[in-house]
Parts: sequence; C-alpha cells; structure tokens
Amino acid sequence: MSEFENNTPPAEGGPPAEGAPSAEPGLGGISDADIQTNWDEAIETFDAMSLPEDLLRGIYAYGFEKPSAIQQRAVKPSMLGRDLIAQAQSGTGKTATFAIGTLAKLDVSLKECQSLILAPTRELAQQIQKVVIALGDYMSIIVHACVGGTAVRDDIRTLQSGVHVVVGTPGRVHDMINRRALRLDSIRQFFLDEADEMLSRGFKDQIYDIFKFLPESVQVCLFSATMPLDVLEVTQRFMRDPVRILVKKDELTLEGIKQFYIAVEREEWKLDTLCDLYETLTITQAIIYCNTRRKVDWLQEHMQQRDFTVSCMHGDMDQRERDIIMREFRSGSSRVLITTDLLARGIDVQQVSLVINFDLPTNRENYIHRIGRSGRFGRKGVAINFLTEGDVRYLRDIEQFYNTQIEEMPMNVADLI
Repeated sequence: MSEFENNTPPAEGGPPAEGAPSAEPGLGGISDADIQTNWDEAIETFDAMSLPEDLLRGIYAYGFEKPSAIQQRAVKPSMLGRDLIAQAQSGTGKTATFAIGTLAKLDVSLKECQSLILAPTRELAQQIQKVVIALGDYMSIIVHACVGGTAVRDDIRTLQSGVHVVVGTPGRVHDMINRRALRLDSIRQFFLDEADEMLSRGFKDQIYDIFKFLPESVQVCLFSATMPLDVLEVTQRFMRDPVRILVKKDELTLEGIKQFYIAVEREEWKLDTLCDLYETLTITQAIIYCNTRRKVDWLQEHMQQRDFTVSCMHGDMDQRERDIIMREFRSGSSRVLITTDLLARGIDVQQVSLVINFDLPTNRENYIHRIGRSGRFGRKGVAINFLTEGDVRYLRDIEQFYNTQIEEMPMNVADLI
C-alpha cells in the first residue's frame, strides 16, 4: 500500500514532517465536451428500473426505499451494457449503484466470473463484497473478495470452484489471473471503484495489465467522487463512447457537513489542541487524519501517554490487525480512530459525525473523501481542520476549489455534532 502514503521521516524532536500539497497534473487532449454529462434520464423508483424480481426483493430487504441521485441515473446505462464514467460525492450510494448494475445482468445458472470489481484497498473491497451479497440475497450468487493478506491457496480453491462476481484489489487479482485461477472468458463487466485513485497512482500499470486479459467486448464502468482531467484522459484509451454522469466541482461541496478550522500557530501545539477537544470527540465517533503512517503512530503514542483512549490504523499493519480495529470502531467500542488517507475512501462507518484533519491532505481531491466520512448520505456532520500559518493559503485554495466556506470554529462546537 506504499503508494498511498507519504513516509517523510520526522523532524528532530517534534511530530513527523509532512509532504507538500501536490501540484495539479498536466493535461492534454481533453476538450470541454469530454467532461460534460451526456446522460440526463433519471428513473425515480427502483420498481421502474426493470430489475429482476429477486434483485428488487434484495434491494428493499436491504433497507433502500428510493434510489439516490446517482442510482437514478447510472443504474440504467450500466444495465444497458454501456461504458460509464459516474461521479458523485462520497456517501451517495455509488457502491449500491454498481452492485445493482452488475446483479441485474448476472446469469446465475452460469457459475463463472461475469463481473470484476476493483477497489484500491482491502477494506473497501470487502465492504463492496458485503453490499453485493446483501443486495443479491435472494439470487443464490457467489461473490468472492480477492484481496491481499489472505491465503493464496484459499483464493485459488474458491475461484476454481466457480464464482459469479469477484471484488478485489489489483495486486491479488492480477496474481490470480497469472496463476490461471481467475478465468476471464465469461467476464462481461469491469468496474473500477475510486477510479481516480486507481488510475493516477501506483496501480495504473497493474490495471492496464488486467485490462489486456479481458474479453474485447467487456463493459467498463468507472466510479469516483472526484474525476480529475488526467484520469478522464486515461479513460479515452480503453472506453467506447462512454456515458458520462459527472457532478460539477462546485456541486461537490458536502451539504450537511459544517466545516471549521482552528488556527494552531505551530505544528507542536496541535497535540494540546486535540487533547482539549477530546471530550467533544467522544460524544459521537471521530476519525482523525494524518498524512503519514509515522505521524499516526506518533499521535497515538502521545495521546495514550496522556491517558486518552484512541485506536489507529494504517497500511503498515497486517490485515488481521486492521480487521480487528475496524470491527471495534464499527461496533462503537472504540470511539476515536487515527488514520491516513488509506482510509479516506469508501469506508462507511454510520456513526461518524466528526472528522478532524490533524494535517490538511496533501492533495485537494482527498479533502472531500476525508470529510465525506461524516454525514454519509444526508446525515449531518462536522469537519475540523487544524491550521498552521503555512496552511492558510492551501485552505483558501480548497475553499475555492470546492466553492465552499470554512469558518473559524465556534466555542459551542459540541452542540453542532
């Protein structure tokens, strides 16, 4: 997972140093027409989507009543077999959109992999698997999560015994294809979740390699909360006349999430500021983001030395440890989780209504992924950004980028959560 996190060594004495915010990528070959939505139809009920009866039962049993905006628009083109680029903000039901799109097209009698869904982290892949299984509850389908940190032998055995859908991370999926355990002849649909992360970081080559093995006629669908131009450019190489459902950047500000900053003159004072806020954090559940794994460990250690209970999670930990921490956090037995951007994407913990950026994210896109952990799908949330003098310009940049307002934190912040 090293692509995800910046491991700058710490400065002597104080907390670890951070990477500088990344510059905007170079662009070329993309016209304005390529970044416009070109599909307007919205279907306002699940009943009107011509879904198989068993799938409809699963959708209602899961607790869905009415499709979200992205579901109203994107389910139909994915059922029609159209290539698709779908962008919608965090927490608006993207996972269920492609889960429904894939389940609607499965031939359950054919016990071969017909749909391949890739995600950047194991946690996200396992979460997607759970959603697909739950929605397909009445369909007798087999959905396998093909991720690192699990026994290769078990993966091979499951795949060879036959599955309908594979959800996985690029490394392990690529390995299973090379070992000929994952056969791709029957694949009709290829989904990339968090596509911007997948195509613009260290995964790009692996994804191209996987793509080369897929049948010529495969349908390609990309989903993400942010779709930078350089990613749209990449998609031109392997998509056919895609349907584009894009939310404009200034509509991406997360409604229902109040955003604040606390001016902390010096990096060393952030720890005291956080400890002062601790009582507020534990009213609900909070996620605290740092930019490096080393900073996460440093912060956990220093808070525990002061007798504050916190848990932490990052990509250096082995899978079992990560699973346990995530389970404790989901169940509410752990209230404050310190983590890196590894977890900024797609991890849905219902109770989180407070996010703290101990460090501002090193790229603007991740700001929305982080604070989208709070206020999922219409719930209220609060985001607090710790701001040193050097961050002021960058915060203004984020405000401008998302056309949003980040105010100084009021004294009564506990009342807002």
